[in-house]
Amino acid sequence: MILVTYDIVASSQNKRAQAKARREMKRRVAEIQARVTKDIDYAFEALLQEQPDLSLKMEGALEEVLRMVETIDGELEEVSSVAELERLDRRIEFIEEQFEDIEAELYSRPRRRRKRRPNLFDFFRQAAGGGGWGGDSSDPQGEVRTAADAFAVLGLDEGSSYTAVTKAFRRKAKELHPDSRDGDRSGEAQLRKLIAAYQYIKTIYNWGEDKPASGSPNV
Repeated sequence: MILVTYDIVASSQNKRAQAKARREMKRRVAEIQARVTKDIDYAFEALLQEQPDLSLKMEGALEEVLRMVETIDGELEEVSSVAELERLDRRIEFIEEQFEDIEAELYSRPRRRRKRRPNLFDFFRQAAGGGGWGGDSSDPQGEVRTAADAFAVLGLDEGSSYTAVTKAFRRKAKELHPDSRDGDRSGEAQLRKLIAAYQYIKTIYNWGEDKPASGSPNV
C-alpha cells in the first residue's frame, strides 16, 4: 500500500513538473515572438533607407527565427514525454543563442551574456534515480549545454556541416570504443560525452538519421 501511494504521488509530481516545463517553454517562445516582431519593424523602418542590404539580411534571419519558434510552439501542444520536452527545450535554447547574435548585429551592440537557467529537467533525472549512465554519477549531457560545447567535443567549429559532424563522430567513436582499444574501457566516459554531443547537435538542427533538414548547415 505504501509503495502504491508513493507511485501515485510521484506520478502526480511528474505531471505537475511537465506542465511547469511546458508553461515555461511557451513563455520563452512568446517572448521571442514578441521581440522578433519588434525587430522586424525596426529593420524595415530604421535600416531600409540607409542600409538596405543589412535590412533585408536581418528581416530574413528574423523571419527564420519566427518560423522555428512557431514550429516549436505547435509541437509543445502535442508532446507527451519528458524526452520530447527536453529536446524542445534544447531547440529553444539554441534559437535563443542564435537570436542574441542576430539582435547584436541588428542594433550594433555587444552580444548580451545570457544567464544560465535552472534546468527544469533535473527533476525528472532525480526522480528516475539519478540519470542512469552505467552507475556513473556524472551525466555527460550535463557537460554539453550549448551548441559550442557540442561542437567542441567533436573537435569542430560551431556550425560545421552535417558531413563534417558525422565523420568526426564516427572517427572519434571508433577510437574510444573498447573493441578498438583491446578491451580497455577507460574511454567510456568520453565516449558517452561524445554521443551526448552528437545527439545534441542532431536535435538542435533537427537532423534525421540519414540527412539534414532544410535550414541546417550545408552538407
